[in-house]
Amino acid sequence: MPRLREVPRAEVTDEQILFFYDRLFAPDRDPAVDHGTATGSPGDWWTVFAQSPDVFRHAVRGFALYRGADLDPVLRELGQCRAGWARGSQFVFSQHCKQMRALGMPEEKIASIPHWQTAGCYSPLERAVLAYTDCLVLDGGRVPDGVFEVLREHLPEKEILQLTYITCMYDMHATMSRALRLEFDDRPEPVVEVAAPEGYGTRDIAADLTGEG
Repeated sequence: MPRLREVPRAEVTDEQILFFYDRLFAPDRDPAVDHGTATGSPGDWWTVFAQSPDVFRHAVRGFALYRGADLDPVLRELGQCRAGWARGSQFVFSQHCKQMRALGMPEEKIASIPHWQTAGCYSPLERAVLAYTDCLVLDGGRVPDGVFEVLREHLPEKEILQLTYITCMYDMHATMSRALRLEFDDRPEPVVEVAAPEGYGTRDIAADLTGEG
């Protein structure tokens, strides 16, 4: 379950939130109880963000902004999908794989997002977008001149700004989704201690490996 409470339909008074509850789930469903969207996601992003109508509205305006951008939607989705992968958000990665498929992107390119560095299926601009995304998400905005120059060769400055903003916005959504355990990011922490065999006790593992124990 998400780490924050989902807001049931009966408690919602904001008209925009109700509009999305109706549109994404159905007017006769309470999405906080009856989960499931058309894309197969639980839908609890919407019901948790409903905790704050101001935050909800700001986030939805962000979605409208990127859909109206001049930037090629294929490049936009490459950035969003790779941001989800790089940040470790199964929700953002999965949803934007679907969106790339809806835009007609070849399956080879979608499947190669995790290992784009060794894939030969991308154009020079697509590779630059993927590299730029990694610089934004993994390197905190530290971008080599060589990466940026390829973007400049192919895109006007307005579209580079849009790519930067949209990719960083989805880095934020990926981070929030993991932190709040929303949607497909509602999963246990994978890095945990694996117990030693019964009876191993408190022996020094390093000593066992070096033969010094």
